[in-house]
Amino acid sequence: MLAIEANNLSKTYRVYQKHEGILASLRGLFHREYKTVRAVRDVSFQIETGEMIAFLGPNGAGKTTTLKLLSGLIVPTSGDAQVLGFTPWERSNTFRRRFSLVMGQKNQLWWDLPAQESFQLHKEIYRIDPSAFQNRLSELTELLEVQDLVGQPVRELSLGERMRMELIAALLHSPEVLLLDEPTIGLDVVSQRKVQEFLRYYQAEQKITVILTSHYMKDVEALCSRAVIINDGEIKHDGSLAGIIDQFSKHKIIQLQFAAGQAASDLARFGTVLEQNGPRVRIEVDRQRVPTVLSTLLTEYRIEDVGVQDRPLEEVIAEVFSATDANASVGVSQTRDQMP
Repeated sequence: MLAIEANNLSKTYRVYQKHEGILASLRGLFHREYKTVRAVRDVSFQIETGEMIAFLGPNGAGKTTTLKLLSGLIVPTSGDAQVLGFTPWERSNTFRRRFSLVMGQKNQLWWDLPAQESFQLHKEIYRIDPSAFQNRLSELTELLEVQDLVGQPVRELSLGERMRMELIAALLHSPEVLLLDEPTIGLDVVSQRKVQEFLRYYQAEQKITVILTSHYMKDVEALCSRAVIINDGEIKHDGSLAGIIDQFSKHKIIQLQFAAGQAASDLARFGTVLEQNGPRVRIEVDRQRVPTVLSTLLTEYRIEDVGVQDRPLEEVIAEVFSATDANASVGVSQTRDQMP
């Protein structure tokens, strides 16, 4: 059963172009110049109930805009979407009680009040039964290890503690869909791990549908098996994490441990030498050449240990973003060259 379905979803903004200088500002009062920004372009995808997917892309790719469309915060220029059978931007009260949106750079808790006061406000807004509210609050604060902090003003909490409080506020009304926009941004390693562990456990237990955007590939690898890559407002990949490497990575990494006394020379002929530390060597090799390179290495050298690995997911995705940006720049340049 589908929880989320987007069909040719697009969002276009008309942005005022302000030029530098007093004269330009005065001129702008009478003759304003605008440019059209296509934040999301004909995006289509489907998410099954209980699925947890990663929504990846560089800054400005259209991730947050897509989440805002799915939550009903903004209205699309064209296209359609269904979330739990509702059209999000119709903003029915029934729909708003069935999802949550957490944005890592936005606060939903009152800054100067203890988190427990904001939780009480959520209880009233979502009309949560008092008994169910108390049970949920006790469960979530225990899972996130913040029982002793709910009475402390939010401004006195660390960034990691605040994010855990934000998650509690988002889950108190038991949403069926959870939209997470950079939930671990700026967090230290320990806090990131706590959030990851909680999300993994909670999603598995509650079977909720989750869309996660993150620049931290550790989040993605720890939580998701499927990823949607968006760049320049368009979807570039929709499939498994392993499929990203298969589709976009042209290289593998061969790790070698040469036998004692074995001189390893002229290794650059096999590929890019990433590391050479005594007898230990890492070489980046074209995927198609791996069998041939391994056969040659084992024939020519005495090797004690050998391993073949895919390149780190983070590196591959960074290259995907860079390649897409480069192609977009080429397209813009060609268009300008063709202009009269």
